[in-house]
Amino acid sequence: MRRLRSLRWQLLLLIELAILIGMGALGTVLSAAVRRMYLAHLEERLTAEARLIGEALAPAMASGPSGGSPDAEARRYAALLGAQVTLIGPGGTVWGESHEDRARTEDPLGYPEVQQALAAGRGTNVRFSPSVGSEMMYVAVAVEAEGRVVGIVRVGLPLREVQESVADLQRAAGLAVVFFAGLMGALVFLRLSPCMGAIRDLSDGLERLASGDLEAHVLPRTNDELGDLARAYNRMADWLRETIGILREEQARLAGLLERMTDGVLITDSEGLVRLINPAAARLLEVSPEEALGRSFVQVAWDHRLVDLWEACRKRGEEGAEVIDLGPRRSVVFQAVVMPLEGERGTVLVLLQDLTRVRELEAVRRDFVANVSHELRTPLAALKALVETLQEGALEDPQAARRFLERIGTEVDRLGRLVGELLELARIEAGRTTLQMARVAVAEVVEPPVEELRPLAARAGLTLTVHLDPDLPPILADVDEMRRVVANLVHNAIQFTPSGEVAVRAERVGDEVVIAVRDTGVGIAPEDLPRVFERFYKARGSRSGGAGLGLAIAKHIVLAHGGRIWAESAPGQGSTFYVALPVRE
Repeated sequence: MRRLRSLRWQLLLLIELAILIGMGALGTVLSAAVRRMYLAHLEERLTAEARLIGEALAPAMASGPSGGSPDAEARRYAALLGAQVTLIGPGGTVWGESHEDRARTEDPLGYPEVQQALAAGRGTNVRFSPSVGSEMMYVAVAVEAEGRVVGIVRVGLPLREVQESVADLQRAAGLAVVFFAGLMGALVFLRLSPCMGAIRDLSDGLERLASGDLEAHVLPRTNDELGDLARAYNRMADWLRETIGILREEQARLAGLLERMTDGVLITDSEGLVRLINPAAARLLEVSPEEALGRSFVQVAWDHRLVDLWEACRKRGEEGAEVIDLGPRRSVVFQAVVMPLEGERGTVLVLLQDLTRVRELEAVRRDFVANVSHELRTPLAALKALVETLQEGALEDPQAARRFLERIGTEVDRLGRLVGELLELARIEAGRTTLQMARVAVAEVVEPPVEELRPLAARAGLTLTVHLDPDLPPILADVDEMRRVVANLVHNAIQFTPSGEVAVRAERVGDEVVIAVRDTGVGIAPEDLPRVFERFYKARGSRSGGAGLGLAIAKHIVLAHGGRIWAESAPGQGSTFYVALPVRE
């Protein structure tokens, strides 16, 4: 607003100054012209009057000074004309003076007008007269008689009237200038008001647009160029709003994509500074996005192999890739792909593809094959040994043959159970097992498998107890699958408890029903506890004859029900396995 007011007053001041300068120059020219006109008119008048005096005094001046008084004649003519009259002889002697003392009069031949009169017959000069105290116009005319110059008549008149007339004209011109300047200033001010208003609206609109208000519009006040400018601004604001909206949508999509990408994305500029990094890349490089932005890639990518790859691709301008295994310091493996971006000199895109899970799956696959091979090798070796024993003559002994055949049947059953468990685990992990979900009481899930295993506990000399909270709500579960989970946990507790008690409890905790199987057996070492639910995993020192698949199957069944399973244990103090299922009321 202040700038607009300043612009308005600057324009007004410039226009007023131009008017004043123009009118002042015009007044000066007119004053000079009027002065010249007055002086020319006065010169003609004084010339005529001097000639009249010369004609009247020519005979007397031809005969030279006489006994008469030339001063009296000069004063007489001066009184008639209202001017100063000087009569000069041909030799330069002042014969008569109307206003000054002849004794004090300077040599008249030194005056320019007198010299001009002697040379050309008439002379004129304007100069300041100290005796009169103002400018004087002097006109000198040569007086001739009988063909010769007999004297000079000089008439002088003060220019006070001329000066007053010129001053009056200048005052009138000054008043006219002031009036005209004021009138033009008012007209210009009134005309500038809508223009300044339109400019102010445009300025306000641009400030709002610059501050982020994309809805800022301007109402055209005029139909001239400023109105066209306001309409053009509105079109620009609409286009800018649409463009920014599209860019924001694209940016939001890109940001969402980068946020959800499992691969790391990082972009560096021509100076090697990080300009973009997504959470996946920040996680792989162990930095926060806020810390990485604006820093050098060398500071962000701490691994020298990644830095070397990045620098090499930048220099060559070619794409490069390398698998980087961080080794024992961090169990992370990723593939780095570095691509210089076309059209943006020095800008580089770095893709980090996390291969850690792939390597882990490869390791799991290798372990799985090794474990399966190991688990199959034992019964197969036993079967081969039994068959070879029978072939070597045991068939001739009916009792031995029967005993060997029973052992062969046991090993075949063991192989059948192993293959069945493997197939079951494969179906569960692949999601091909369909659960028959139904609302059931917790007792229907817990009590039947416990009762089936009670004889086994009795043969092992263990006490098997069950305690179910009477207010337990029903759960949504596949009865057969959940019974299998409970049976597996109770069977393991019996198997790893030399003496003491196995207790099964169920109670409600928050929005879950928690089933706990506690034993007083040998317990699980801390280093083995996190891995007890892995396939084929067996704790060190375990004498179990199983394949190590029961807990893995139980875990997948519980997870398929939307529940949780975990274990707590300490060596020599027994173990407790927990299954938590959501309440379905």
